[in-house]
Amino acid sequence: MDVLNPVMWSVHVGFAVLWVGSVLFVTLAVLPPALRGDIGTEALGSLVGRLRWITRIGAVAFVATGGHMAGTLYTFEALTGTPRGHLVLTMLGLWFVGTGLVEVGGSKLADGLDADKLREPAREAKPFLYGASAVSVGLIVTAGLLASPGLF
Repeated sequence: MDVLNPVMWSVHVGFAVLWVGSVLFVTLAVLPPALRGDIGTEALGSLVGRLRWITRIGAVAFVATGGHMAGTLYTFEALTGTPRGHLVLTMLGLWFVGTGLVEVGGSKLADGLDADKLREPAREAKPFLYGASAVSVGLIVTAGLLASPGLF
């Protein structure tokens, strides 16, 4: 057994929890007041900037840790030909989609905030952030299936 795997797994899960929590927090706790105009543009900009940085730093962590785990725990045939491998590939696809949705939603918010607007950019970002939240929940469900002993 590779001694590095538990470290990689821990870092991977830690960043996953941070990223999913951040996406859900911004979508469920920050976006509604922004849509009502009840939050300052500076505060919203700071929160969105942090979410985007968490997403970008998480991307590096996910590629490094997930790549290591996939490379040591799976063969190409196992990734493409087994239910567990399909779950890993599903997680990879969901993560790509979720990251893209956060980047687009965050960009719409940042561009609007730079123009000193609040409600309009929040409305424009809403479907992207809702989508990212749905994808993040899908990632958690997929991770739970993957972590279930004896399921596959």
